[in-house]
Amino acid sequence: MASSLMSLVNDDSRYQKCFKLFLERSSEHQCMRDFIHNMLPDILASIGNGKSHLNVIGVGSGAGEIDLEMLSELRLKHPGVTVDNEVVEPSSTQLNNYRVLVSQKPGLDYIKCTWNQMTAIEFEEHWKVKKMTKKADFIHMIQMLYYVKDPGATMSFFRSLLDKNGKLLLMLVSGESGWEKLWRTYRNQLCNTEISQCVTTGDIKSLLDSKGVSYQSYELPSQMDITECFTEGDEKGELLLDFLTEVLDFSKTASSELKAGVLDLLRHPDCSVESNGKVIFNNNLGVIVIDQLT
Repeated sequence: MASSLMSLVNDDSRYQKCFKLFLERSSEHQCMRDFIHNMLPDILASIGNGKSHLNVIGVGSGAGEIDLEMLSELRLKHPGVTVDNEVVEPSSTQLNNYRVLVSQKPGLDYIKCTWNQMTAIEFEEHWKVKKMTKKADFIHMIQMLYYVKDPGATMSFFRSLLDKNGKLLLMLVSGESGWEKLWRTYRNQLCNTEISQCVTTGDIKSLLDSKGVSYQSYELPSQMDITECFTEGDEKGELLLDFLTEVLDFSKTASSELKAGVLDLLRHPDCSVESNGKVIFNNNLGVIVIDQLT
C-alpha cells in the first residue's frame, strides 16, 4: 500500500459505518442466508458422530446474526444437542451487539457462548498458551481471512482443532467476483499486507491444491449497488469507496491517477454491469469446506 494511504481497519468506527452501508447496498447477507438454509444443512449432517454436545468456533463472528442462523440449522440437523459456542471477534462494538442479540432472542438455552474479544491470531496464541485440548465439530470463518497476516497458516491452525468428522467452513469473496479484478489490478497500491490481504477463494483453492488438500466449494451470487461512488463528494459514495479499497478516506488521500483508475475499473464490465442508470458490482462470494486433518 502506498505509504500515504491508511488502512480502513485502523479506524473501527469508520469501518463499522462503511460495513453497515455495504450491507444495505448489497445482497451479501441474503446470499449467505440462502446458502445457510439450502446448502449448509447437508454439510452439517455428518458432523458430531452422534454426540449430544457439539463444540463450535466462530472466527470473526461480527454481530452474530449469521452465526445464530447457522446454529439454528445445526440444531435442526441434530435435535437435542447442546452447543458450546466460542465467539472470536476483535471489535468490542460487534461483540456487544452479538451479546445483546443472544440475550433478546428466545430459544437459545441450548447454546453456551464464550466471548473472546481478540483477533484470530491472538486466539491462536491464547489457545496454545493455555494448552487447550478441546476439539471443535464445526468452525466457521466468514469474511475474515483478509485480516490475518498468513491466511494459509491461520487456516491450518483452525483445521488442526477439528474433531473427528469436523468441518471448517471458509467464506470469502469469490475468485470470479469484481473484488478479484480490483485486487489483481491494484494489489500493490491498495493492500496493506501488515493488516489486510487481498485474498479470494481463488487464492485459497490454489493454496489447498498445492498442498493436496481436498475440499468442497460453492459459488454464491451476490451484487452491490455502487452508483453513489461515481458522484464526486457523495458521502455514501465515499464510504463505499473506502470499503471497496480498504483505504481510509480513499477519495481524499489517494492520488488523482489512482482514484481515476479505480473508478474506471469499478465501472468496467469485468467488475460491474450498468442497468437502469445504476452500476451494479459483482459481489459474488465463495464457500470452501475442509474436513479434519487425517
